[in-house]
Amino acid sequence: MKRINFKRFLNYFFSGLLFVVPLAATVYILTGAIRWIDGLIELDYPGIGLLIIISVVTFLGFMASTFITKPFFEFLEKALEKVPLFNLIYTSLKDLIGAFVGDKKKFNKPVLVELNENLFRLGFVTQEDLTALGIDGMVCVYLPHSYNFSGNHFIVPANKVKPVNVNSTSAMKFIVSGGVSGI
Repeated sequence: MKRINFKRFLNYFFSGLLFVVPLAATVYILTGAIRWIDGLIELDYPGIGLLIIISVVTFLGFMASTFITKPFFEFLEKALEKVPLFNLIYTSLKDLIGAFVGDKKKFNKPVLVELNENLFRLGFVTQEDLTALGIDGMVCVYLPHSYNFSGNHFIVPANKVKPVNVNSTSAMKFIVSGGVSGI
């Protein structure tokens, strides 16, 4: 009888871990990120720095999108892109962020890539036309790693890539979770 109670206790404990650990880690990460952002502008009232930063970023986004000020922002961006080291960092970060948000999202075409006759991976087509590189009949596919914020990109024959009928958010969640989360 004691074994059954101990097994039940362990099951409850592990069930609790499955709930508490992801919840605590998420709260910890979000709290740390908010504190870091809030700390960029040091004020006596917690949260005000975060609100100011969100307001300024939103305002700049609005200004960069308006037809009156858009040319100024485009001119400023082109001028900044001419600065040697700044150009490398700025354009890389802009492309990375733009791949997830904005009008030019890149991870919006989930595909199944045939690696060999018995091995496939889920990924995202990021470039369908590689003629600028002198490569015909090939596409660029990004294959994210599971449980990581990294991945590899490959240039593969277009006939080895099959579109998957699932939205990109579900596909990314499925890949990053190692296939554990359902689609």
